[in-house]
Amino acid sequence: MTNHSKRLWRYAWLYKKPIILALILLILAVSAELAGPFIAKRMIDQNILGIEKKWHQVEGKQPYAVEYEGAWYKREDHFAAGEEKGKEVRVLQAGRTFYWLDGKLAFDKGVRRVVDGQLTITSADKTQTATYPVVKLDSKQLYQFYKPEFGGLLRMAFFYLGLLLVGAVFTYGQRLLLQTSANRIVQKMRNDVFAHIQRLPVNYFDNLSAGQVVSRVTNDTESIRELYVNVLANFFTAIVYMTAIYGALFLLDTRLALIALPLVPILIVWIQVYRRFAARYNRVIRAKLSEINGMINESIGGMAIIQAFRRQKETMKEFEELNETYYTYQNKLLSLNSITSHNLVNVIRNVIFLIVLWMFFGNSLGEAVSVGVLYAFVDYMNRMFQPIVGIVNQLSNLETARVSAERIFTLMDQEGIDVVPGKLERYKGEVKFEGVSFAYKGDDYVLRDISLTARQGETVALVGHTGSGKSSILNLLFRFYDTQEGRISIDGRDVRELPKQLLRQHMGIVLQDPFLFTGTIASNISLDNPAISRERVEQALRDVGAYEMFSALPGGIDAPVIEKGSTLSAGQRQLISFARALAYDPAILILDEATASIDTETEAIIQGALDVLKKGRTTFVIAHRLSTIRSADQILVLDRGRIVERGSHDELMALRGKYFGMYELQQAG
Repeated sequence: MTNHSKRLWRYAWLYKKPIILALILLILAVSAELAGPFIAKRMIDQNILGIEKKWHQVEGKQPYAVEYEGAWYKREDHFAAGEEKGKEVRVLQAGRTFYWLDGKLAFDKGVRRVVDGQLTITSADKTQTATYPVVKLDSKQLYQFYKPEFGGLLRMAFFYLGLLLVGAVFTYGQRLLLQTSANRIVQKMRNDVFAHIQRLPVNYFDNLSAGQVVSRVTNDTESIRELYVNVLANFFTAIVYMTAIYGALFLLDTRLALIALPLVPILIVWIQVYRRFAARYNRVIRAKLSEINGMINESIGGMAIIQAFRRQKETMKEFEELNETYYTYQNKLLSLNSITSHNLVNVIRNVIFLIVLWMFFGNSLGEAVSVGVLYAFVDYMNRMFQPIVGIVNQLSNLETARVSAERIFTLMDQEGIDVVPGKLERYKGEVKFEGVSFAYKGDDYVLRDISLTARQGETVALVGHTGSGKSSILNLLFRFYDTQEGRISIDGRDVRELPKQLLRQHMGIVLQDPFLFTGTIASNISLDNPAISRERVEQALRDVGAYEMFSALPGGIDAPVIEKGSTLSAGQRQLISFARALAYDPAILILDEATASIDTETEAIIQGALDVLKKGRTTFVIAHRLSTIRSADQILVLDRGRIVERGSHDELMALRGKYFGMYELQQAG
């Protein structure tokens, strides 16, 4: 058993009580159902074909006795132990007609023919022949010989019906328990996957699209649900059925059971061969489905750009290529299923039936096996092939679930960040970088030997051309990534010594492109944190000068926000992001191009509020509009990952270096 299979079993074991109870109910249901052929065998051999057993004359009318030509006769199996038996007579069938024979038979197995009131019986090996005078029975006389068995037939029929009803109740309970357990297992698995996604570091998502992650949580877990709901139910049922049927076959007739025994190794080889090919196809299918989901997600998010640049045809072509590959491998899997599905099952079943019929009518079994036994064997074999067809039809779902489990557990095996409970005492906010160098990939460093000190309450501005490393400094401060060289400390304490959640507890960030969740304006500021009161939300909006603006909306600050806040303007989304950061009252505030998407009038509203809010907080500002950072305590100019200039606005202007050139260029613009 592979590691992934063991983990699937561990999930199932969490709900072992209802699953074990379901299996017990399954065994009871199968036992009730498999009693049917035994009952049918008894009804055929005892109540229907039993008329050909020996009959003996008795004195007068009594239970099970039949009157014929003024005398009474009772079948031998209705005599009590030690009860006296009279003259032996027989009722025999030849063709479709029944005859009365007054006397004993030398042998009764063989071919029967009646000509002119004479019954001739020829043994199966044609070495013996016997002739007896017989009398044809009419329908009324024949009815009298069957009449004593009607009570037994009805009792057995009602008993069989009762077993079917009991079996139906057990089957209902078994399926309800098993499917409920399966839904609980998948519910827990989805919760675990989603919780683990929350713990994954930000860099994990750099190389994996949102659509592919969504596919793991939805499509792959749904495939695993099919494993627990349908695949395992069919496999458990099949194992119980086949075990019970083989036991019944050995009780019925050992030779017939041995004829059916090779089905087990054939089925095992069948499953192994199927899995070898299906696993390869399913890996491609699941991977392409994730890519399709990722592309759909990306296309919907970037629809404005696709349409603005008239990229519909190219996007459609790329999608069609992915879809064509998905379609091709689905067809390959479909062809494999068609070859190895119930068609092959039917061939194997018919071959077994032909062997048994050939042996029965060829006298290898005919003399030793009754018609009732043959009927029971055929019935059991039909019942056995039902779960086999169930297994074969679920092999595709089994392999799909195995591949999905592999993808899910691969994601869950990614090293995550353990959630640490508790709170960290609010730090003062003195930040120090000492000889920090960092690369996202290999030796391609985006920061080289960065050293800086930001004292409590200072505002540090980071400026430089695109790709100079400004945002990377803040990624390291937040520990979205860890530095390869050097040290970063807050209040003298290395940030790597602090759990990431606690480190970020007293940090606030405002990004250039703010993200809003589905909900309301108020919920996007508090993020549904019970520690953030309604009053605090309103105060944060007032501090950024946006309370009146949002109060004028229908619903005020409880106005609905749809995904990404697409019904709000860029400036409104940015104001909500400002209020969100301020509501959490951070010791360190980070503004990453925070005013880039805001018009000049809105920026003027925010700028006044920020001057007040930055007091007592260490603030890092990344800005392309150099006019917004003139009052910063420190301005760091970065170029190709290095700090090339530092100082206040006036000091850097006097230096007439890179900052001076950038500022003059913007003023000229």
